[in-house]
Amino acid sequence: MSSKPDVQRSTLPIPDLAYTGTVTYDATDPDTHYPPIERLLPPEGAPNVLVVLIDDTGFGASSAFGGPVHTPNFERVAAQGLKYTRFHTTALCSPTRAALLSGRNHHTVGMGGITEIATSAPGYSSLRPNNCAPLAETLKLNGYSTAQFGKCHEVPVWESSPVGPFDHWPHPGGGFEYFYGFIGGETNQWYPAIYENTSPIEPWGTPEEGYHFMADMTQKAIDWTKQQKALAPDKPFFTYFAPGATHAPHHVPAEWADKYAGKFDQGWDAVREETFARQKALGVIPENAVLTERSPGIPAWDEMNPDLHPVLAREMEVYAGYLEYADHYVGELLDALEELDVLDDTLVYVIIGDNGASAEGTMKGTTNEAFTINHMNELEDDAYLIEHQDDLGTPRSYNHYAIGWAHAMDTPYQWTKQVASHWGGTRNGTIVSWPNGIEARGEIRNQFAHVIDVAPTVLAAAGIPEPATVHGVTQRPYEGTPMNSTFPSADAEEVHTTQYFEMLGNRAIFHKGWTAVAKHKDPWLGSDHGLDDDVWELYNVEEDWTQSNDLAAKEPAKLAELQRLFLIQAARFNVLPMDIRSAERFNEEIAGRPALVKGTSQTLYSGMKRLSENSVINIKNKSFTVTAKVTIPVSGAGGVIIAQGGSYGGWSTYLHEGALRFAYNIMGIETDYTTSEAVLEPGVHELRVHFAYDGGGLGKGGTVTLSDGETKLGEGRVNRTLPFFFSMDETVDVGADVASPVSADYTATGNAFTGKISWVRIDVGDDDHDHLIDPAHRMQIAMTRQ
Repeated sequence: MSSKPDVQRSTLPIPDLAYTGTVTYDATDPDTHYPPIERLLPPEGAPNVLVVLIDDTGFGASSAFGGPVHTPNFERVAAQGLKYTRFHTTALCSPTRAALLSGRNHHTVGMGGITEIATSAPGYSSLRPNNCAPLAETLKLNGYSTAQFGKCHEVPVWESSPVGPFDHWPHPGGGFEYFYGFIGGETNQWYPAIYENTSPIEPWGTPEEGYHFMADMTQKAIDWTKQQKALAPDKPFFTYFAPGATHAPHHVPAEWADKYAGKFDQGWDAVREETFARQKALGVIPENAVLTERSPGIPAWDEMNPDLHPVLAREMEVYAGYLEYADHYVGELLDALEELDVLDDTLVYVIIGDNGASAEGTMKGTTNEAFTINHMNELEDDAYLIEHQDDLGTPRSYNHYAIGWAHAMDTPYQWTKQVASHWGGTRNGTIVSWPNGIEARGEIRNQFAHVIDVAPTVLAAAGIPEPATVHGVTQRPYEGTPMNSTFPSADAEEVHTTQYFEMLGNRAIFHKGWTAVAKHKDPWLGSDHGLDDDVWELYNVEEDWTQSNDLAAKEPAKLAELQRLFLIQAARFNVLPMDIRSAERFNEEIAGRPALVKGTSQTLYSGMKRLSENSVINIKNKSFTVTAKVTIPVSGAGGVIIAQGGSYGGWSTYLHEGALRFAYNIMGIETDYTTSEAVLEPGVHELRVHFAYDGGGLGKGGTVTLSDGETKLGEGRVNRTLPFFFSMDETVDVGADVASPVSADYTATGNAFTGKISWVRIDVGDDDHDHLIDPAHRMQIAMTRQ
């Protein structure tokens, strides 16, 4: 097959046509003739496509849209194309990505929330229906080369282990021929949990050796592109480049953060005002725009403890350095495309944020998100933050900035990530460039657009129709509208005229210049009332760009009209029933989703690594026993038998100097050790660590007993435990401790067990105190994971 115009592309895969000509007996017969085999290629003129999706970056962060963070490469793309000032996302990670890659609304493709709180309702299941084939699959079946790099948070939690199934992974189910990145909401940028296609792999080095995931994934993208153009230069590529930046943890080399030393000492309120002035000067907001008031519940800079001001300023310096660092590596990728002489024929989307800036870092920020997700913020008081200021951004932290900075990064709008009702949660600066396809240079477009518009825009640029069927399944039409008509002129008619928004009960409807909005909950709090108790607001966003003047009381008829339209759209796109539950959605039996691990016992084997917390039996808030059958050679043995978590929280069973040890790490603050004095002799051993939980609530301590068969080797105490999560991204590993180390007894490298492990079994008791978790806090825990 080829790029000939007579190829029918509405049915995918494109059907093979049988030869209907004369069949001869002898291939040398003059009548023998078969048409030559032609490669499958897209239509003539189809461009390469590069979609860059930055994480957790608000409208007011990047200098391309007036923000305080220097992003010269984003500006470089804008100088060759268009800035879209009214482009929108869904207010949360997984839903935006699912909508982007499918061309349908997030509830249509089952992603009404993040994957960890999926339910059996169609709009919230985290399962993309097979009648909504992803864009990458459509492009691949039309002759594109396809690859994804970076973050993927769309895999259902029960399918996220190394054994799949892989129907909802980028490769192969998502249509990407190659994937290099991480599965989940975030990863440690110094010690990332990487998959290449569906195989877990380890980083090439440590932070001390210069490793950082942003640089690594960029080099992988460059290498893949060079190979693709070397071996198939006539095939266009579709590259989806989705860094972990700037989602927490804000990990960046210190020299990048140091570039911003002193730049944020004035505090977040002053930064908002400075950004607002620059935005007007750039023309990305109109002259009559109003800077909205600080959203309720967010403290003023002057209300913060003055002793904390240097720490708070450093949090923002680190974040700014992280965003500029990401911009730099986007530039490295652009340089590679320019070197290959393909940049001018590449349709580039730079979407600066999959939602608004993240207000999930507490009012003061944190050196380690584990404090928040484990509801142990009291351990990180002002004195602790001040003492550990220099750790921010380094491998010694798992940091996030204060909520006030998130609000400043969403200037000039109200609210932040999670709040789908207001532009602060959903409006993200977006840049589109295609030098060979868009004549305009350095211009601004104010037409309303949404992330679901990307897929139809790409197909229109490539001359590829929406498929009617894919793999024999009749397809649901795209719900986005192509943006191509806005490329030639700033005065082009607005074609995306109606769009609903909903996330965790926060909801809105945009229709022909008006928005009706209802905020149900703050990002840092759980739901405490019903949907019918929410207060609706009304804005004329043609005249009131920033949603600053609530007209609900003055225009009740207009408000009622839009409220009704929201319900129509909600029913049409699987939004109903809206789900504001918290604790119940963590319980897979109540939520109606499968559980990967069931029962009270699980056996693991040597070499099993990168097992997420969803993949392994839960030992928190209960008694448990770890039993391992190992063989120690004559030369002796050492290293890790099994470990869960890392330097910021976890536990490990290992041999140290020939003796059995158990370490329990409380968020890097303290580690309780239990050790055997006896060195184990060569031979086969059945080693056992028994933890007897004290009970009486969550996160309590317990007694540790070490045994070799029936022989007691030692006893110790763990004073307290982690009640909710060991780590956001670090894993369970058998025979080593990959990524950052749980115990100071061994480093991140060289901790592999030097004997033989036959098996490791984890048994748990029935004293589960999970039911004691506060429902509001359970939802807050979930929301820190997108």
